[in-house]
Amino acid sequence: MFSCKLFGAVAGVAVAALSATGALAQAKDKIKVGFIYVGPVGDHGWSYQHDQGRQAIEKAFPGKVTTTFVESVPEADSERAIEQLARTGHDLIFTTSFGFMEPTLKVAKKYPNIKFEHATGFKRAPNLATYAAKFHEGRYIIGQIAGKMTKSNTIGYVGAFPIPEVIAGINAFYLGAQSVNPDVKIKIVFANTWYDPAKEGDAAKALLDQGVDMLAQHTDSPAPIQAAEARGKFGFGQASDMERFAPKAQLTAIVDNWNDYYVERTKAVLDGTWKSQDVWGGIDSHMVVMSPYKNMPDDVKKLAQETEAAIKAGTLNPFKCPVIGQDGKEIECKGNGALSDEQVLGMNFYVKGIEDKIPQ
Repeated sequence: MFSCKLFGAVAGVAVAALSATGALAQAKDKIKVGFIYVGPVGDHGWSYQHDQGRQAIEKAFPGKVTTTFVESVPEADSERAIEQLARTGHDLIFTTSFGFMEPTLKVAKKYPNIKFEHATGFKRAPNLATYAAKFHEGRYIIGQIAGKMTKSNTIGYVGAFPIPEVIAGINAFYLGAQSVNPDVKIKIVFANTWYDPAKEGDAAKALLDQGVDMLAQHTDSPAPIQAAEARGKFGFGQASDMERFAPKAQLTAIVDNWNDYYVERTKAVLDGTWKSQDVWGGIDSHMVVMSPYKNMPDDVKKLAQETEAAIKAGTLNPFKCPVIGQDGKEIECKGNGALSDEQVLGMNFYVKGIEDKIPQ
């Protein structure tokens, strides 16, 4: 169901080590699965959606799987929480934020018989797999919607931190808007948090004060889209469908669907077939889902649906070459007619037309 890719020397070491140990391939009758969340399960965004996946595991394996979770874990203090799960009989542990990468790797090395999975990271080990979703595919779609519907030609983006995943999302959003509206401009504010409704709301208001009438976000609470609705503007849900928080403002939402992946990987532990791997699923594998298109003209809805279908079919890539950097120079195209996966996953530049600078 999911596409797997193993990058670089780290992956090679992982594969070699896997073949040298049988400890990772033992079937079990019952297992315990744990989750570490960066925000509260009630954030109605990122952590909420991961917790939907945890609940899907319980429904899929009644009597065979027990799940637990630790919420609102600061990235800088996550090692203790991960180790706590490792010490309390968990067979499989999912850590679900980029900043959990190094702590997860450290704990995984101490507990070689426990399986670990880290969301949005790139470091693996014989007992540590990684997984993420191609959120940028959805952001290209919402960029087109924003580009078609903006009246001010000024669209906005609330980012969490200037890491490659967020930068790639900003670029895809802007490229989508630019593809239908060459005059569009984008303004960006970083909230420097994944989940803090007050800070997220303040960032959104700052953008709206600058004339933004289309607001996207890569933070976890509904605060930005609620700010858009309060001003009579439009926005997009993030990670979960946020329509209930802003029914007049939400045009669509990029929904992270972890359910199938979590069920599949739990089954692999039960079956004794689990292996370290890297998965990057998108619209085609249903890991990225667009919520219903609403509050928009029929022609814009039709465009969004056609773009979604083209991405799913593999005929449209948001980072199709040539991609021009902010400095006006063409980015070397290392993929098959588009930027390579590695280039997208490590993106550290803005595309041409974005006037903001990436914070250092």
